[in-house]
Formats: sequence, C-alpha cells, structure tokens
Amino acid sequence: MSTTWLIVLVVGAATVALKGVAPVLLGRRELPAPVARVNGALAPALLAALVVVQTAGDGASLTLDPRVAGVAAAAVALLLRAPLIVVLASSAGVAAAVNALT
Repeated sequence: MSTTWLIVLVVGAATVALKGVAPVLLGRRELPAPVARVNGALAPALLAALVVVQTAGDGASLTLDPRVAGVAAAAVALLLRAPLIVVLASSAGVAAAVNALT
C-alpha cells in the first residue's frame, strides 16, 4: 500500500471517528456561534480549494489547460441555473473542444 493511500485511509478513519465522537461529547449543547459560522463555511471553502488545485495545478506550478475552460463553462451554466446534466455536458464539451483545438 502506498503512502498516499495510507494517508487517505487514516484521514477517512479520523473523519468517521470525529463525526461519531462529537455528538457524544457535545450532547444536546449548541455549538458556540463563532464555531457554528466557521463550521457552515468550511465544507464549501474546502471543496472550492480542491477544485482550484485540481483544475489549475500540475503539482509544481499554475497550469492553464482545457480543464480551466471546462470549469469556466460549468460555472456559467450554474449561474444560468441550468440542470446538472446540462452543466456536466457543457463542461465536458467545452473541455473536449479546447483540447481538440490545442
């Protein structure tokens, strides 16, 4: 097993453990307001960061390639409130077209 997969498994197990332990430790108490605000914004921020890193990074530097055009097309489709299948199709289509042209 590679180091990467070991890290993924450890982080996954820690996540499951934290999700199980938090209700036991907190009981019926509410989270403090600052923690609740951060907690609500944490998942979207992490997802956005992962999308940016996976789209525009190659491990060492910033890379602009067809993936960026695909994400931009998906963003436009989402802003226009298109159905998910249209968002996915437009993203894949634009990325494929840019890849074919370059």
